[in-house]
Amino acid sequence: MPENRDQVIERLRGHGITPTQQRVEIAQVLFERHQHLSADQVLARVNARDASVSKATVYNTLGLFAEKGLVREVIVDPARVFYDSNLDPHHHLFHVDNGTLEDIPVSQVNVDRLPDLPAGVAVEGVDVIIRVRRSGAAQ
Repeated sequence: MPENRDQVIERLRGHGITPTQQRVEIAQVLFERHQHLSADQVLARVNARDASVSKATVYNTLGLFAEKGLVREVIVDPARVFYDSNLDPHHHLFHVDNGTLEDIPVSQVNVDRLPDLPAGVAVEGVDVIIRVRRSGAAQ
């Protein structure tokens, strides 16, 4: 998955995104490997690379990348949003104790029945987030 700068630029262009310096820096952080990063984590990693990017730019760019299908937005709760660079079908395990998210293969989760749907709609996808806490940990 690691991509060089030229590959990142081509990926952005392929999704209809103009590859500005800041967008390329953000994309390079996201596409280092399959990972789940919050906007604040992306900001910290980009700025640690000696690239000066504002928080607003990171949030706007992540929103654009999600809209264009470059990353998957995983909303654990209203205060916790992760950006997932793994676009293959999978579900998530959220560790409440440390705030980390990990992938679960689709084959390990069985969703065999869905509720009756309103007329005129179709299922676009099913996203499962399983929240776990260490046994005996305070809530």
